[in-house]
Amino acid sequence: MRKDNKLSILLVIGIVAIVFLLSREFFFRIDLTEDKEFTMSKATKSILHNLEDPVTVKAYFSENLPAEFERVKTDFQNLLIEYNNISKGKVNYQFINPGTDQAKEQEAAQNGIQPILINVREKDEASQKKAYMGAVVEYGDQKEVLPFINQQSPMEYDLTTAIKKISVKDKPSLGILQGNGEPQMQELNQVAKALSVIYTIESVDLSKGEPIAERVKALLIVNPVDSIPDAQFKLLDDYLAKGGKIIAAVNAVTGDFSTATGSAVNNNILKWLTSHGITIDPTFVVDASCGKVSVQQRIGNFNIPTQINFPYLPLIKTFSNHPVTTGIEAVLFQFASPIKFQSTDGSLFTILVTSSNKAGTLSVPLQFDVQKQWTQADFPLSNITLGGVVEGLMQNQDSKLVVFSDGDFVVSKEGNLNPDNVNLMLNTVEWLVDKSGLAELRDKGIVYRPIKDLEEGKRTFTKYFNFLLPLALVGVVGIWRSQRTRRKRIQRMEEKYV
Repeated sequence: MRKDNKLSILLVIGIVAIVFLLSREFFFRIDLTEDKEFTMSKATKSILHNLEDPVTVKAYFSENLPAEFERVKTDFQNLLIEYNNISKGKVNYQFINPGTDQAKEQEAAQNGIQPILINVREKDEASQKKAYMGAVVEYGDQKEVLPFINQQSPMEYDLTTAIKKISVKDKPSLGILQGNGEPQMQELNQVAKALSVIYTIESVDLSKGEPIAERVKALLIVNPVDSIPDAQFKLLDDYLAKGGKIIAAVNAVTGDFSTATGSAVNNNILKWLTSHGITIDPTFVVDASCGKVSVQQRIGNFNIPTQINFPYLPLIKTFSNHPVTTGIEAVLFQFASPIKFQSTDGSLFTILVTSSNKAGTLSVPLQFDVQKQWTQADFPLSNITLGGVVEGLMQNQDSKLVVFSDGDFVVSKEGNLNPDNVNLMLNTVEWLVDKSGLAELRDKGIVYRPIKDLEEGKRTFTKYFNFLLPLALVGVVGIWRSQRTRRKRIQRMEEKYV
């Protein structure tokens, strides 16, 4: 028996050793998450396979962090291991603990990594601890900083984008139309900053009469207030005729919060869009799924700011299955209008963004009533088109014109934009120009699923399922162990038992 036991132990050790050696060459895992959070994307694999020179990632992480922060470090380390394997060793990494000496702290600071304060509990006492959780990506003499990596960060997107940003040699050019009352570049700062990772951003002024340069792979037209001369529309048509790509975010209506009024916009860009089969009705879309505004309510002797639903700000959660809307969960529009399409030259229209199934339209001019008690009767329509793309314009199958009926959804006048507003524009440009697949990574692992938005039956099922399933599993295991113990006890009572 001893020889058999020794042989069994040796066989187990041998099998474990073989499995370990094979796992280094052949790696696979099953990913059951909804958005394939733990599956490396084709975009990442493509970028890593095409690296010409080595990439070095210096990860600055403190030691002995609380469990939730230690998990971030482990996830990031596992991600770097996969990058190293996929790139055939071209992605190298090292973990540095800046807390060990002052020289490493200075090195982290010089590389743009600053410590954060985290709450820790030791010996039943709460305190704050300085922690480093960042990384620096280096490629030749280029450097990109990831100043803070947390559990909510799209790690793969951030790391892959950083590698692409510093490794790409020739960035494609992206034009933003200026000179017709459009928002200034600083008002598009959030979008421009995100786009500049992969693209060269340049202003395009058509008043000089010069054609749009071939290097401009796509042109953004964001809320032009002034009328555009016909000569400039001719240049836009020429650009489309050559296979150009245009993204137009325009207003057919506008609202003035200071006077609480809504009115139509008189702008000839709407006429130009109509010439390509796109009609934006000068009416307000109202939606039961909407954003909120702050109003002052009198309570006693005090005015208290209160957040109330404002159906004139549609909160879009209905998207078509299209690369432009990949990973998008909720986009907030500031006033929008219905879009209709009728082909004039054989071009095709694809709907991208719609209202919810409880929506309606209101004619202008109108007065905003923030105290209005909205009812189901105010939302008789469903899935009103608010954004779409026309393909094959000007007899050129490569030309594309993407239209959104809100010219302000990417304009950051005050505060930060809703993240998915920025992501929608980034996805659109990505689909038109880059084709790298980075768009699918941006919202990987970030899922917007408020339980209050589920249907009543599904919400009830979800609540009780999450509550009862663990209890049921514990009960099943308990019954199984009880039955197994009972069988063993009966066996021991038999005469033949040895």
